[in-house]
Amino acid sequence: MRDIEARFLAMVRQNLNNDVILNRMATVGLADWWLTAGCLAQTVWNLQAGFATDAHIADYDLFYFDADTSFEAEDRVIAQIADLFADLPVRVEIRNQARVPIWYEAKYGFPYGPVTCAADGIARFAYQTTAIGIAQQPDGACYVHAPFGLENVMAGRVVPNPVLPVGDVYRQKTGRWGKIWPQLSIQLWPDP
Repeated sequence: MRDIEARFLAMVRQNLNNDVILNRMATVGLADWWLTAGCLAQTVWNLQAGFATDAHIADYDLFYFDADTSFEAEDRVIAQIADLFADLPVRVEIRNQARVPIWYEAKYGFPYGPVTCAADGIARFAYQTTAIGIAQQPDGACYVHAPFGLENVMAGRVVPNPVLPVGDVYRQKTGRWGKIWPQLSIQLWPDP
């Protein structure tokens, strides 16, 4: 494992919520899942700013992929995960990435594009910096998926990912992040 990946994983796991989620998800039996987004990056930023590891984290996102895109199938997984993490004092949100193209255009006004695995959703985050996922196997081995690398998150650089036209989302979230973690260097969303 590369040094930066080892440091990143060690920091992320200092947030006990991340650690519990990874350990328990390894036992669920989903083949393609990732703990992803803000709960990872914001844990790093909290440690760098001297905050509690779980401070300011709104939710803990779990992505999974299941070719069954029925609402009922996703609802069953959501209920299972809610039970699994009912004792945690945080909101854990799990979503089937295969379903995102079904509702995305109606919500945002443009198509999301095809999805073939849970990691496809990670690569489409509005921020390259938080486009990171961690999955743990039952034997404890962890895998990091970071299509844009880990350097930016570790350096506190927020870099846009204009693969989808979500500049408003980017500006809203980075505005909030800049107030909480003023040490961040936040790049502007590129002009069209």
